[in-house]
Amino acid sequence: MAGHSKWANIKHKKARQDKKRGKIFSKLVKKITSAARRGGGDPEINPELRVYVDKAKDANMPKENIERAIKKGTGDLEGVTYTDFRYEAYGPGGVAFLMEGSTDNRNRTVAEIRHIFDKGGGNLGESGCVSWMFHSQGVISLSSDDVDDADEVLMVALEHGAEDIEQEDGVLTVTTTPETFADVRDALTEAGHDNFMSDEVTKLAENTLAPELSTVRKNMKLIETLEDHDDIEEFYHNLELSDEVAEAIDAEL
Repeated sequence: MAGHSKWANIKHKKARQDKKRGKIFSKLVKKITSAARRGGGDPEINPELRVYVDKAKDANMPKENIERAIKKGTGDLEGVTYTDFRYEAYGPGGVAFLMEGSTDNRNRTVAEIRHIFDKGGGNLGESGCVSWMFHSQGVISLSSDDVDDADEVLMVALEHGAEDIEQEDGVLTVTTTPETFADVRDALTEAGHDNFMSDEVTKLAENTLAPELSTVRKNMKLIETLEDHDDIEEFYHNLELSDEVAEAIDAEL
């Protein structure tokens, strides 16, 4: 988790700097639609949907937008039909990338993503070439400055199914299985520990790469481009920053 924490700190700092309301709404609408399509339109029995509805409310998304996205996912509202996708690729220096999302035109999306990697010094790979490197896990991060009693966070999290909790670099990180993520998140929120730095079911790399600064910069430029692609809902990589490179990158942000 050490490498993940370093990357998360930098990623969240940059996210705060680059936050764009329209882009956030667009991504959340697609996540809500996809979640409703997979698990139904009732947030009470669809934990994935509940998480994204809560995120949409936190982002002040209008209620009608949320309801429309759910109805589109359940088929109760006519509109564009989306299909889920997963693409795998290598970035500069052999960094592994796994991308997931939904699209109304798979041919267009794969062509655009292939172009992004070709231009960014990487290449789109075959199915299965990097997915084996990643495992799904719920991750909830809180700043230590916002937590008065770390033992209470530990107790609440473990009682509701968390796998582990650790503190490093001023960040308290709770890890869960994908299945228990929503229950742990809800329990922490009810206990008043809801000022999350991040809260998501993500994929963590089994093996990481810590390349030199020039290669890290190339991959970060590629990451920025992927973040701006409307069809990509989530992407994962095995890039890790050494202490020296992390300090250099952090100073640039």
